[in-house]
Amino acid sequence: MGEIQRKKQILERFHYSQDQVIDKSFNWKQMWRLLQYIKPYAKNLLPLSFMTVIISATIRLLIPILIGVYTLDRALIEKDTTLLIQLVSIITGLYVLSYIVNALRIRWMNQLGQNVIYDLRKHLFTHVQSLSHRFFDQRSAGSILVRIMNDINSLQELFTNGVINLLTDFLLLIATIFILFSINAKLTIAIMVILPIMFFISTNLRQKIRLSWQQVRLIQSKINSHLNESIQGIRVTQTYTQESENNQFFKEMNKDNFVTWQQAVRKNAMFGPFVEITNAIGTAILIWYGAFLIMNGECTIGEFVSFAFYLGMFWEPISRMGQLYNQLLIGMASSERIFEFLDERPIVAEAAKPLVLPSIEGNIDFEDVEFSYNSDRKALNGISFSIKAGQTVALVGHTGSGKTTIANLVSRFYDATAGVVKIDNHPILELSIANLRSQISVVLQDTFIFSGTIMENIRFGNPRASDEEVIAAAQAVGADTFITKLSSGYQTEVEERGNVLSVGERQLLSFARALLAYPKILILDEATASIDTETEVKIQNALRTLLKGRTAIMIAHRLSTIREADKIIVLDHGKILEQGNHEQLMEKQGVYYELVRAQYKM
Repeated sequence: MGEIQRKKQILERFHYSQDQVIDKSFNWKQMWRLLQYIKPYAKNLLPLSFMTVIISATIRLLIPILIGVYTLDRALIEKDTTLLIQLVSIITGLYVLSYIVNALRIRWMNQLGQNVIYDLRKHLFTHVQSLSHRFFDQRSAGSILVRIMNDINSLQELFTNGVINLLTDFLLLIATIFILFSINAKLTIAIMVILPIMFFISTNLRQKIRLSWQQVRLIQSKINSHLNESIQGIRVTQTYTQESENNQFFKEMNKDNFVTWQQAVRKNAMFGPFVEITNAIGTAILIWYGAFLIMNGECTIGEFVSFAFYLGMFWEPISRMGQLYNQLLIGMASSERIFEFLDERPIVAEAAKPLVLPSIEGNIDFEDVEFSYNSDRKALNGISFSIKAGQTVALVGHTGSGKTTIANLVSRFYDATAGVVKIDNHPILELSIANLRSQISVVLQDTFIFSGTIMENIRFGNPRASDEEVIAAAQAVGADTFITKLSSGYQTEVEERGNVLSVGERQLLSFARALLAYPKILILDEATASIDTETEVKIQNALRTLLKGRTAIMIAHRLSTIREADKIIVLDHGKILEQGNHEQLMEKQGVYYELVRAQYKM
């Protein structure tokens, strides 16, 4: 009973977490927006591709007439050997030309499609990087990854073949209908009777197909999210022996993906057989009624053969247009998700005419600042304080008191909901975001190390820095000591998150990375929390020199690291309780005094 209940909870967890499928009609306006990515190639690849398709279609339209009307009805009946040889030579030449043109068509259309996919993915990735922290707080890395990779990949076939073929097949269909009527109007009308049936069936399938593919995309997004969490949290999973539940959870998601994919493919595949059935009915009408017309002298053998060729050509564009519409449905499901991200706007918006400060001094002022991550609770509640350029200010308080929020507002990862934050007496909302952040370095407790060498990871703070400057920054924070002991020194390769390094070593690299950026403002958010006492002493010695002339904001639970700060601000539930230097606050014997006593007792 316990195992059954556990599996039931897993299934409920999965289905509850799924996004909702958007049930709305096909949005041609959105599809037109997607097709705008072809514009940059409207003067080269697009006309070249279109030209090859037109030539290929023209050749296909000529060959049935040459075979049926000219070869059968004239050359053979009149026994004109010269004309027969000429016709065979022309038809052979047209087939060779068609082969060459089709090879060029495939080449140019693939180039067009790949260029469009490249541009779209670059645009989406660039846009995602510009979004505010709140966007990433509300979404998993896996769900973002599936938009940038899977959803854009699903548009590849549409851009590679679909767009050009849609127009070409439409023109081919119109030309074929015109030729069929010109050959024999009675036979054409007899066959066209079945078209309303096909139109009715295809119309009913469209909405179901679109919703099915959208469901597939949503479930794939969930799988990617779960995979990302599982890989990132594998140590926690193994520590608490939750592999079985994790496997069961993935099994149910994988099963759901399998079922929804099958349903989508089955609905998608229904259109082809209907076209084939319609084609078969049309062929039966052609044979029966065509034979009747031949026996009555209303149609020749050559016209009948040409008509049969063109009838096949008539169903081909209809079938391809149906398949293309399926591609459009898949593209719509993906484009809805892509444009959902592209339409997202950063909550931290650039000013209309942002002020660029070539070199900020580092004065920081908070004037009655309020902020809340949601409407339930204020993270900051009307706080005011000033930090002079070159000062080191420490923020102290229990978890959730607002320390990190202050650092986020200074870096403009978020904007205050009330009050004003100023840098050098300028409201921070008026400053250029990129210019401001280029002069601020932030060191977090959870250091992220990128795949690459030690040298590349440190240089991330300043891509233009020389090797000598990188080494100097590492030496300044004491990282050089352990780096030189590695197998390849600064060229040692480290994987994502730097798992081959200790926590303290990763923290030292982040210090070197931040200092290499030559910031005017340095924010240390619990930066020494994971460092041992010996390493902490090295960093403190380095900071005494490196913080001169820089404004520094230090957030720390270990109060021993902030004794030398120029000012200490004690926070509680978004309010300032006390502020002053270490000696002043100790003499006051208030909240800070009790925090210090409690830590020493521990």
